[in-house]
Amino acid sequence: MSTDFLYMTAPGQGPGDGGGSGEPLYRLAGVDKEYAGPAEQLTILRGVDLSIRQGESVAIVGASGSGKSTLLHLLGTLDTPSQGQVLFQGRDMGTMSPDEKAGLRNREIGFVFQFHHLLPEFDTLENVAMQAIIAGMPRAQALARARDTLALVGLADRTAHRVTTLSGGERQRVAIARAILMRPKVLLADEPTGNLDARTGDVVARLLLDLNRELGMTLVIVTHNRELADIMGRCLELRAGELYDQTR
Repeated sequence: MSTDFLYMTAPGQGPGDGGGSGEPLYRLAGVDKEYAGPAEQLTILRGVDLSIRQGESVAIVGASGSGKSTLLHLLGTLDTPSQGQVLFQGRDMGTMSPDEKAGLRNREIGFVFQFHHLLPEFDTLENVAMQAIIAGMPRAQALARARDTLALVGLADRTAHRVTTLSGGERQRVAIARAILMRPKVLLADEPTGNLDARTGDVVARLLLDLNRELGMTLVIVTHNRELADIMGRCLELRAGELYDQTR
């Protein structure tokens, strides 16, 4: 896998370019998100309109508490808007049943978080294969797919290692392999380099952009890392709950 493009945008995604063609993968229309505070309603997001096309790489930046993770959770069906619509491939996710949302997360949406949440009692291969096994894939097939996916993220020689013996960067790559095992249409990443040193974070950033480019998988990253945000196809900033396009 090439690692020489850290400071390049994904092909076809120059500044301001939406990337891809046809109908958006995601469309958000008039999205508000409020939570009940101790004395009043807290407005986290207000009037968010957003389209994301298949194959785009998008960074979401903003101050702590600006609603970045909330927006990512809405995209991943982990939360629902107080008002407005979040559409995935033209379908309002607010109309989906819990089982339909779970199926969407299992097949079409991958998640990577700041902390890898790997299972220490299992080896690397089993950690990656677990999602497919739980989804009903035959164990041998799931392990074969997990082995191929670990090779894709540069960990072909770590399949039998306990995750507790891996470095921080290797653990995050295992988490990425787990997230893309089912070849989802979109990968949502919440501060994926936030728990890593600068050099290791660069390796993870290169990997995420490589996957975006080579698999055509939409990539949406919440990050405080402006260098990472600057190399994405688009950069969106949340300020006081409102979304602004900062793409140069």
